[in-house]
Amino acid sequence: MAPAAIGLGSRALRNTVIVLGAKVVARLVALVTVLYIINYLPADRYGSFTTLVNFSAIVSVFLDLGFNTLFVREGARRHSEIQRYLRNVMSLRLLMSVVSFFLLAALLLLFGLQSLLVPGFLLMVVTSYSTLLRNGLYAVQQLGYEAIAVVLESVVLLGLVFYGVKTHQGVAFFVWAYAAQYAFSCVYFSIVLAAKRIALIGWRFETPLLREWFWKGLPFALTFVLTILYFRIDQPIVYALRPHVEAGWYGAAYKPFEALLFIPMTFLSVVFPVLSIYHRERPTELLDALNRFYKALLLIGWPISVGMFVLAHSLNHVLRLYPQSEPAFQILALALAAAFVNNAFIGALNASDHQASFTWVAGWSLVANLALNFALIPAYGYVGAAWATVLTEIVLGVVGWTLTARHIGRVPVGSLSWRAILAGLVMAVAIFPMRELDGLAIAIPIVAGVLVYSVAALLLRAITRDELDWVRRALALTR
Repeated sequence: MAPAAIGLGSRALRNTVIVLGAKVVARLVALVTVLYIINYLPADRYGSFTTLVNFSAIVSVFLDLGFNTLFVREGARRHSEIQRYLRNVMSLRLLMSVVSFFLLAALLLLFGLQSLLVPGFLLMVVTSYSTLLRNGLYAVQQLGYEAIAVVLESVVLLGLVFYGVKTHQGVAFFVWAYAAQYAFSCVYFSIVLAAKRIALIGWRFETPLLREWFWKGLPFALTFVLTILYFRIDQPIVYALRPHVEAGWYGAAYKPFEALLFIPMTFLSVVFPVLSIYHRERPTELLDALNRFYKALLLIGWPISVGMFVLAHSLNHVLRLYPQSEPAFQILALALAAAFVNNAFIGALNASDHQASFTWVAGWSLVANLALNFALIPAYGYVGAAWATVLTEIVLGVVGWTLTARHIGRVPVGSLSWRAILAGLVMAVAIFPMRELDGLAIAIPIVAGVLVYSVAALLLRAITRDELDWVRRALALTR
């Protein structure tokens, strides 16, 4: 591999390690925060809270318009234009927030959640701006400040939630707390972008640029709409078709699954600009980089998925989720590995200017998700919603792999996967007798699982010497 290519890979690796390490800390704090809320709110009220959060995420697609992904891609290619791009997107986003307000209001009125409109709207807007501002750092691969931010954000939220529980606040307060967290990050990233001379926050509205970006970003926008819908729509459907307590049980089970997705999403957000540059400057090396990305995601995601499935009973109790959340928690564990590796296909298609193809991936996934949810939830409730999630991730992976093979090259899923899968099954056999351990003793099967999986992966050569040498060279170049 050429030194320049190794340099790009090493930077991505360094940034992934930095941000992933910080997000592990932040997600642990965030998980404690969510569990604190779950243990404070009755299941039906937590169901209202999580439904409101999902509605704000769904409506936020009208703020995005596909510009977030486009901003990272174009900013990574033209650093000198980042400020101009940022100001234009910020201005358009302010205009689109008016439209989004009325859409959110209509949805909340329909579901009887209109009392949460103001904090829900603010949460939607500040979350959108926070994502846009932090993407400025991803575009230039300067992510040390991002690592600091994710920890500070989680601490701010924890403090607010702790205050809310101690003072016996209602659901609305916790929505305000989440909005305050992202408002803090908006201020933080504005300061960092200015201090690093990446961009000064301001307003600019260039109709020709925005018109060009609208058409370029349309596939991204449609994909974002479809992805958000298939990822978020199941919880509102449970809330609408079943007793509200089931929405709370499902929302609690879904939270650990959703929280762990920060790992592949962190990898994707860091690797995406690198894949974009490979596509533009070294296209012959893109497939090799994609294969490494896929394998890394599988090596991490598969043992987590297996471990959660085997230890579901103990984990549900240790995390202090609702007792009724356990069946959905165990089923959702099956979806985790697929959700990890699917990010490889998402990144590859978008980075290689085939965003329209990924729109088809997201579209088929949404069709499958809606069909499965409406077929399974009325009869099986929140457990049916969990199975719908598993099957939807499989559909997304199959269609994503097919289109990636057509446009970029065939990812040899079988040869890249079987050793890691076998190592994970060996781990499952090893920890199965310890599945009933509870409390602090849950650490025993977790540690044992990590050790067994690591040894099995090495013995089965799930990680090759060439890959270890590549990581070693990359790490050496980051010192």
